[in-house]
Amino acid sequence: MRKQYLVVAAGLSLGLLFIIATHVYQTQQSQKLDFLAREDAEIFVRPHSPTLGNPDARVTLVEFMDPACETCAAFSPFVKKLMDDNPGKIRLVLRYAPFHDGAEDFVRILEAAGNQDKYWETLDIMYKSQGHWASHQNPQPHLLWDFVAMAGVDLETIRSDMNEARIQRILEQDIADARALNVTKTPGFFVNGKPLTTFGFKQLQQLVESEIARHYPQ
Repeated sequence: MRKQYLVVAAGLSLGLLFIIATHVYQTQQSQKLDFLAREDAEIFVRPHSPTLGNPDARVTLVEFMDPACETCAAFSPFVKKLMDDNPGKIRLVLRYAPFHDGAEDFVRILEAAGNQDKYWETLDIMYKSQGHWASHQNPQPHLLWDFVAMAGVDLETIRSDMNEARIQRILEQDIADARALNVTKTPGFFVNGKPLTTFGFKQLQQLVESEIARHYPQ
């Protein structure tokens, strides 16, 4: 009986140590990134970054995304609802973390669509049609072109523009920033420089609302 008690106690102690270590690590990461936000704000928002919402909003939600990421597609309407529920208070900034196979080409298509002022329309169509061209069981990226056409873009111009040196520089900068911020999966969220350390819809909402309460006191 005493042996069983010792085993249980040891297990609980290890579990407690793990929780404490995790909390300390997350706190250190948050403090480190908060420092980066103050000292090097550009690492979160670059001049080339696509933005949506009020440019003067006091809450900046930075999302490192991948157009082929299923979770990014799932979060897209949730983020838009957060913005709709808090009009004028949130600015969304997109950064690229193209981790999936071929994702850099999808980013190039998006940026080329931006040349035709169709960036957000194209991204919305990409996400909504993702299951047809980016299924992990049967990925068929070539099918994406059929859906991109629905955004009302000139496809031939996109095929030409997507090879611009400008877009390659954007990709290289965003990938370098993602590494510096330790973004290893998508979507990676930061709210006013604070990372979403525990991932989930509810957790993101809580982090956003805490920053809104802080910067828009009643």
